[in-house]
Amino acid sequence: MKRLRRHGQESQRDRIKQELFQFNKTVEHGFPHQPSALGYSASLQLLAIGTRSGAIKLYGAPGVEFMGLHDENAAVTQVHFLPYQAGLVTLLDDNSLHMWTLRAHKGLSELLEIGRFTLTGPPGAPPSVTRVTAVLPHSSGELLLLGTEGGHVFIVEVPGFREVEERNISLDQVANDYIGRRNLEHVEALQENPVDPDQVVIGYGRGLMIIWDLEKRCAMQHIPATQQLESVWWTDDGSYILSSHSDGSYCQWIVGREDVNEEEEKSDIPYGHFPCKAISKIVQLPTKEGPPFLLFSGGMPRASYGDRHCITVIHSKTHVALDFTSRIIDFFVIKDGPQNTDPSALVVLVEEELVVIDLQTAGWPIIQTPYLVPLHSSAITCSHHISAIPLKLWERIVATGDLQNTHYSKKPWPITGGQNLAPDPPQRDLLLTGSHLNVRFWDASGVCLYPMYKLSTAAVFQTDTDPNDNMNQSTEGEWPPFRKVGCFDPYSDDPRLGIQKIHLCKYSGYLTVAGTAGQILVLELNDETAEQTVEAKVVDLLQGQEGFRWKGHTRLDVREDPVLFPPGFQPFALVQCQPPAVVTALTLHSEWKLVAFGTSHGFGLYDYQQKNNVLIKCTLNPSDQLAMEGPLSRVKSIKKSLRQSFRRIRRSRVSLRKHHLQDANARLEAELAEMELAPVQRKIEARSSDDSFTGLVRTLYFADTFLSDSSHNTPSLWAGTNGGCVFAYMLRVPSIEHRTEEAVTAQPAKEIQLMHRAPVVGIVVLDGHGAPLPEPLEVAHDLSRSPDMHGSHHLLVISEEQFKVFTLPKVSSKMKLKLTAMDGSRVRRVGVAWFGSSRTEDYGESGLMVLTNQGDVHVVSLPTVKMQVHYNCIRREDVSGIASCVFTKHGQGFYLISPSEFERFSLSTCNLVEPHCLIEAPLQSGTSTQHRPQPSRARCIPRRVMEHALLNDESEYSIVRRTRELKL
Repeated sequence: MKRLRRHGQESQRDRIKQELFQFNKTVEHGFPHQPSALGYSASLQLLAIGTRSGAIKLYGAPGVEFMGLHDENAAVTQVHFLPYQAGLVTLLDDNSLHMWTLRAHKGLSELLEIGRFTLTGPPGAPPSVTRVTAVLPHSSGELLLLGTEGGHVFIVEVPGFREVEERNISLDQVANDYIGRRNLEHVEALQENPVDPDQVVIGYGRGLMIIWDLEKRCAMQHIPATQQLESVWWTDDGSYILSSHSDGSYCQWIVGREDVNEEEEKSDIPYGHFPCKAISKIVQLPTKEGPPFLLFSGGMPRASYGDRHCITVIHSKTHVALDFTSRIIDFFVIKDGPQNTDPSALVVLVEEELVVIDLQTAGWPIIQTPYLVPLHSSAITCSHHISAIPLKLWERIVATGDLQNTHYSKKPWPITGGQNLAPDPPQRDLLLTGSHLNVRFWDASGVCLYPMYKLSTAAVFQTDTDPNDNMNQSTEGEWPPFRKVGCFDPYSDDPRLGIQKIHLCKYSGYLTVAGTAGQILVLELNDETAEQTVEAKVVDLLQGQEGFRWKGHTRLDVREDPVLFPPGFQPFALVQCQPPAVVTALTLHSEWKLVAFGTSHGFGLYDYQQKNNVLIKCTLNPSDQLAMEGPLSRVKSIKKSLRQSFRRIRRSRVSLRKHHLQDANARLEAELAEMELAPVQRKIEARSSDDSFTGLVRTLYFADTFLSDSSHNTPSLWAGTNGGCVFAYMLRVPSIEHRTEEAVTAQPAKEIQLMHRAPVVGIVVLDGHGAPLPEPLEVAHDLSRSPDMHGSHHLLVISEEQFKVFTLPKVSSKMKLKLTAMDGSRVRRVGVAWFGSSRTEDYGESGLMVLTNQGDVHVVSLPTVKMQVHYNCIRREDVSGIASCVFTKHGQGFYLISPSEFERFSLSTCNLVEPHCLIEAPLQSGTSTQHRPQPSRARCIPRRVMEHALLNDESEYSIVRRTRELKL
């Protein structure tokens, strides 16, 4: 009977797990790491980016995103969309070609790889014969032209990747027609005649260009350039070909003139007369009225500006050299107008960001990107997520951010492909990222992580940084006419300005920011410009203890003069810890007007309404000299290392003597377990109090709970240290009427020392119903029910090794859940989340989200402290990803998969943020009737084949292949 009851309970738990928990990696936010290729489809209005890790990412209208990953661990070197089709081809650096398609499935599009191909040359031929260097998708949508390192051009049918050997263009054919130069080198460029799809130009590395007729299979014209060829561009009217070269020059050639010779070659070197770098790509586009646009990358004077990454734009009398802070990968121009002829926007992919420039507005301003924003303008040092932002605060932050973006173009985002079918976000979420100097506010409600507002903390301190530095300023009369563009800034001046901890109260608008040099700023949102002085309150965490000497960096100097702060979050209070060590813990209680902060030396409590220190507690161990060396110390002393080694040896000897007693305790616990066998546990060795950084404060927590007796609740502050110690202080906070006159006081109430001295990473107080206490002001805004103050409260202490529940106010151990002893992992991140049911809106549970050092994510039930689910999330080798993880209040999370990208994941069945989009096949109405690509015979699919494909959910490649087999 008992076994049947237990089986019923287990099935019920499994059902609840299916309703509440489901692990999904939903979307990647930010800029792709190490981009290597760029592609664009004018008919689909889609942008494609390939990376060195083999990923391919597609972007259209905001919210329209796709991602694919090649099986091969090779870099994507080229990306080409097939004309008038929902497909693209990628070339990897292992010389393999891959076909991708956007196929509709259940009302949504998905990116699928449907074929791969590698050129195979004749037996015994060197690899250079088939090494692909240039790819040209023909406008018919049926052929790919592949130029190789050996100078040959292979023609391949798509999507089946069948080589058409009789149409290949061999080097022997070209050399026989043109005797003047046999050593033509590799095929550098392939371009199709915009007005005649039967003609293509083949550009060879040595400079020779040949116009080849695909139907007649012969050369129509030879263009004998003398310089090393870099790129080729065929003008829209088909009358001219532009070539760019390695000496920084470009040439314009008339199509159809056979009498062109080397003596008549006329080149233009825009930035001569001194030696210049190569022009790697050149584009010339006509305008409806006026002269054409000329755009090219490179060409800078080698000696003076050889380290600049520039794209030059010339139109009429306007000449600008756009100067980027990272290497240019590729660029293209989006056309606009009724005939799709006028250049509208320049899209530039550089190594660290995507920049889009409005070419139709005077001054050519930048268009702000709704996605692909470089999160890593400065390296991200911390993150903080806030769920369900009130509308009033949201609108104020948006309005403040709009004031910072007046230099952006007013034109809408020009890449508009696809339909975003995702529902509107159920709530407004913010993700705050701290970096060197700045805190950035991101709209994390949907698929696009959109920048809202940037806060700079430099104005408070005396530094060499100019907070009003404008990247877009240029010097009048400068040559070349440089103009800085983009927001990526790889330089950081003072490491002490780095942001380490952030806490925002969404109800009051108070923000606190803590930094590397022990500085804690308290800020308030103000819609108007204000001039004020911020005075620093110095907090001596060592409390005058002698024998300690700080060896780290000095504290930042605060400006004594009044500072003019722009609208936004403005600082009004500053706490300076002494020694100026990194702030390791921070929390804010806006209802009590208190800020708690901790470092490796202790913690303190600050009243930001009266601007007074309430509490200072030193947690530094007298033997912990390493905590006094500061973050700039790189190597421990040999004496310190030897001392720790001998202590470990002594501890191991002591542990042997305790072995028999521990075995007896383990046997006793096994016998007392109710009808269950205890799993095998690892033996955990207690850590010594002499270990380094035992006094480092890991977590701080405010709670209104029972400390003195079970009938009187009182405000309290809890602090957990790296040495497994928990300090509890009882606070006396005056009523609102007397808050400005009477001081807040604190007195020690409880102290807990965990047995193994494992670091305390989280503290949670549970009310009488077993629910976590609400956030400050949450009950006052009717967004949460009042906590139960009639039943007994419980204290949940999360260490790296286990979860332990204590009763309050007696602080007696009630239950625990071991982690390290079971699977050897250690807790790195915790967060309380609400998991709603996917089947019933009225049901949900609070759970504890846990991330371990193995990269696993767990959900622990509250208040029973039982393991619910376990998922593999982050690779255990990805130390930075584990360290950067942040949880949300509704079962989601973010972590850095690269310095520039966040991976978003969800553990909840009803809280998913992921792309839902549809791509429709493009229409061919934009082409003229005479040269419109004709549909392939293989696309005339028999009805029986289509019905079979729909029933079996087959790919487009399979359909076409079966059609060809039937017709053969």
